[in-house]
Amino acid sequence: MSKKASPKIKTKKEVKVSYHKKPENLTLENWQIALRKQIATEQIYEVENIGESPVFSDFLVTNHQTKNTYKVAIRDVKNGLNFCSCPDFKTNLLGTCKHIEYLIQSFTKSSKLKKIMKAGFHPEYSSLSLRYGTERKIHLRIGSENKSEIQKLSSKYFDNENFLTENSFYKIENFINEVKLLNPTFRAYPDAIDFIIDKREKKRREEIISTNYSDKNSLDSLIQTKLYPYQKHGVLFAAKAGRCLIADEMGLGKTIQSLATCELLIKEFQVEKILIVCPTSLKYQWKSEIKKFTGKNALVIEGSPLKRRQKYYSEEVYKIVSYHVIKNDNSEIKLYNPDLVILDEAQRIKNWKTQIAQSVKSISSKYALVLTGTPLENKIEEIHSIMQFVDNFRLGPLYKFLNYHQVKDEFGKVIGYEHLNDINKSLSDVLVRRTKKEIADQLPERIDNNYFVQLTPQQLELHTDYYDNVCRLVDKWRRFGFLSEEDRQKLLILLGCMRMVSDSTYILDQKTRYDTKIGELVTILKEIFERDDQKVVIFSQWERMTRLVSFELENMGIKYEYLHGGIASEKRGVLLDNFRENPESRVFLSTDAGGTGLNLQSANYVINLDIPWNPAILEQRIARVHRLGQKNTVNVINFISENSIEQRILALLGFKRSVFEGVLDLGDDSVFMNESRFTQLMKTVENISEIQLDCSQEDDINDAFEDNIDIPEKETIHNIDSEKSPQTDNNIDTKITVNIENEPIQKEQSNEPNIGDLIAKGIDFLTQLTASLKQTESGKNNGHSNNNGFVKRDEKTGEKYLKIPLTDEKLVSKITEGISAFLEILRK
Repeated sequence: MSKKASPKIKTKKEVKVSYHKKPENLTLENWQIALRKQIATEQIYEVENIGESPVFSDFLVTNHQTKNTYKVAIRDVKNGLNFCSCPDFKTNLLGTCKHIEYLIQSFTKSSKLKKIMKAGFHPEYSSLSLRYGTERKIHLRIGSENKSEIQKLSSKYFDNENFLTENSFYKIENFINEVKLLNPTFRAYPDAIDFIIDKREKKRREEIISTNYSDKNSLDSLIQTKLYPYQKHGVLFAAKAGRCLIADEMGLGKTIQSLATCELLIKEFQVEKILIVCPTSLKYQWKSEIKKFTGKNALVIEGSPLKRRQKYYSEEVYKIVSYHVIKNDNSEIKLYNPDLVILDEAQRIKNWKTQIAQSVKSISSKYALVLTGTPLENKIEEIHSIMQFVDNFRLGPLYKFLNYHQVKDEFGKVIGYEHLNDINKSLSDVLVRRTKKEIADQLPERIDNNYFVQLTPQQLELHTDYYDNVCRLVDKWRRFGFLSEEDRQKLLILLGCMRMVSDSTYILDQKTRYDTKIGELVTILKEIFERDDQKVVIFSQWERMTRLVSFELENMGIKYEYLHGGIASEKRGVLLDNFRENPESRVFLSTDAGGTGLNLQSANYVINLDIPWNPAILEQRIARVHRLGQKNTVNVINFISENSIEQRILALLGFKRSVFEGVLDLGDDSVFMNESRFTQLMKTVENISEIQLDCSQEDDINDAFEDNIDIPEKETIHNIDSEKSPQTDNNIDTKITVNIENEPIQKEQSNEPNIGDLIAKGIDFLTQLTASLKQTESGKNNGHSNNNGFVKRDEKTGEKYLKIPLTDEKLVSKITEGISAFLEILRK
């Protein structure tokens, strides 16, 4: 046994082979072999001989740059009997790789080793190995010891070329036991045994599922919801396949199908460790869905490296991790060794060159469920990259795949694709895809989905500040049993600010851009618009939120109609006609000004960027699309910020839908509400104030947003006005202050009224007005007059009226503008 660091291979100076264009004098396969030989000359590997022969032996080849070590078996000078454990060797169909070529080139530098190579490999022992080709096969190599006896024995199990027959897969252990009696040194290599076991287990799995789940109702108890027929088919398909791609169109329940498949595999095949890999923004969405549909708790893997390491060993069956964490936790995941891996939004690995894609593909598991509605977006190699995780051998090596399907011009530029139906045939038993059109008869009239997103650290900090002030007011109400009108105003404003910041900080200050909903919306729209006949209605209560969406739609080149309170009524009909009649008009973007009286049934998606307090208003939005005459299934997507007031209100509305009705969405009665209504409000706000926000420490805030990984020191801040698209501006103060208890902070003059100033002045005005009204009431009872307040009495009629003293005429205009702006802020 020897170990040494091998020098860089030096050969005669030759013309380099092009990596990008096949030389005319080489076949496709010879070109690829030449490339691997060329790469081998440029490498420096550490080589350890772990066998006995200096040439025909087993070696460990280590690349210290990548920290990868592969086992290489040299059995032949030519390609055929050699082996390497690297992924390239197993899939390239060439019988060689750069590691094998490196060793062979190094042997040719020694005359002694060249002589051994020329003599060839003639072992006494026989062996069973896996041949990697277009179709993987088990091959028997018969050695010199007891050759005739083994040949006679093998005829019952192997064909004329010594490949294992199909029926013999299920009785191969009989052959191994018999041949070891003839040849005790017989070898069966691990990859060959694994291949045999996988094939046998797949057949057993199919038989168990076919037997136990033949009845159409047999899947009903797997999860806590009713599965539609197409979903049941998807579950059985995925469970039988073991590793598959679920590529159903958006809105058809890929998550539900994957969870039902997991529960089936847990029940029938003892799956104990399930790892869900998803975008950061969807981690808590998955956690919520798992609890909802399986009743089980899931654990989100996030935080510092030490925290994450500990979480992999917790008892939860379901563990959730983001794509960004995967690339840092490869070693921990290998130790964790999941039984099943779910890849959500698997288009994240469509580019095989990225670090995330390579890290994900290094995860080993017996079962895999890959979820994406868009497995192919721009280039045909995207489906190849995704399928490498599902089944690395299914579509063959990339160079062959592209050569067969790409159409190039005379300059080598790709101008089209061909033989696409062959891809569908190749994937028929590992890919299931249904469109809404195909299964329209199975779909309900309306599908509601709540889409949870995370707050950025900046949003969470502001939300927590407002929340703390709400808690103080709730505590005051608990202690004294009432709140003054000033405190009631503060409470309503704080609750409104919590809702605004749950959407975006831009709604509050029109300067900073901290949000996640807009980015997730863009991702969803891209998937929806994969089909040309899809139209979407997008609602937000805040005009400023719709303004952000309009910028993104323009950047995406999507034609849209935009309705808000500033659009004159006579122009609204034009917007509606454009949306209904123009196929290119894909989005109807609206504030709640468009929530009533509009017929938008040409759309089949409703996206609510925020949830109104009043459930009736939410239903009014949806009813614009889901109404009599709608021929398609309507998909409703509600965006909800995780760990925010939105999430708590969503839960409360489920069993207390009338509590907030008319309280916060109808301005006329929102200030001087009667005591019974206010008591109802306070009891509900009391429930809201009991939300357990995990934001007591700065580390926890960062962990909740980006797993403490790859977070830049400064976030990009966008400065947006009504005429220009977002521009990066890192000099803006990110702290948004709405000062309730103290005097408002003075800021630079701006054309936009400052929300803090407006709120403070509005509260001050309303407080004085309330005091005057109370004083008037008091005077009525005790006979005192109100000489200093706003309320005066007409000496002739005895009637009371509101009188506001003014120092000059300009003040009238200022007060009017101030009150209007203040009410507008509350309305937005």
